[in-house]
Amino acid sequence: MEGKRLNRRKRDHIIAWLFLFPATFAFVVFMFWPLAYTVYLSFLKWNMVAPTKKFVGFKNYVSIVQDEVTIQIVANTLFYIAILVILIFAIPYILSYVNTFVMKKGKSIYKTLLFIPSLISLVVGAIVLQWIFNPISGPVSGIMGKFGITMPTWSKTKGLVIFVIALVAVLKSFGYNFLVLLSGMSSVSDELIEAAKLEKTGHTKIFTGIVMPLTSSTAIYVLIISIVQGMQYVFTPIKVLTQGGPNNASSNIIYGVYQEAFTFYNTGKASALSILTMVIFLILLYLEFKYVEKGVYYEN
Repeated sequence: MEGKRLNRRKRDHIIAWLFLFPATFAFVVFMFWPLAYTVYLSFLKWNMVAPTKKFVGFKNYVSIVQDEVTIQIVANTLFYIAILVILIFAIPYILSYVNTFVMKKGKSIYKTLLFIPSLISLVVGAIVLQWIFNPISGPVSGIMGKFGITMPTWSKTKGLVIFVIALVAVLKSFGYNFLVLLSGMSSVSDELIEAAKLEKTGHTKIFTGIVMPLTSSTAIYVLIISIVQGMQYVFTPIKVLTQGGPNNASSNIIYGVYQEAFTFYNTGKASALSILTMVIFLILLYLEFKYVEKGVYYEN
């Protein structure tokens, strides 16, 4: 009897590992191995063409830390993240509350209208926004002209160029984030909200004191996605519209990796910058889980 039990347990372990193998294989081939190879390349000097690779130790890391361009693109990256958190996390969060607990009619119409822009591809979105913010013939320029304000050339204006490019990512992510947060609102009891309203509690207090704590598990997911996916989406409009210009004013750390690898063919420096990018995102996730996750409410 004991032997049969051991054989059954061994068979169950084998079956379990067989089910785990495809996912484990995919992780090793497409995540762990590329990461390990990137770390390896970060200690080398290589242009992807030369038959030999020169070991330079931490020279690539020292180079990117001392490079003023790296400091600028890291600052640009943090600026992008701040814009994305406001526009594709905070605003959809508020609008999802309004749609669920404030609006009485036309909820489905607004859901559809807010989601439609996310169906547009990043390239199309970049071209549309390029026309909208055209300083000569764009609609924004026309509106500003009626008030006697001259529309600056956004692609050559520091700060403004980052904001316009971030709007492309906003078009792509806003509707999706809005619907996810909207689904989180469904977990909040209508009776609880009505009871708060009977106590003459304002919408601001209801949102911050009741809705935010009860939907915090959904919100933290959307917050992380907003940062990670938003930074991925920003790459395309940078490539299509500005190529990092003017003078790296619109570049970010992800586009910087691309430039080092496929424009300057500096594989070692690009790999080191990739590792730096990963470290920055790990720090952001650590801060998120340390100071935000502890306040998250999970049902059951």
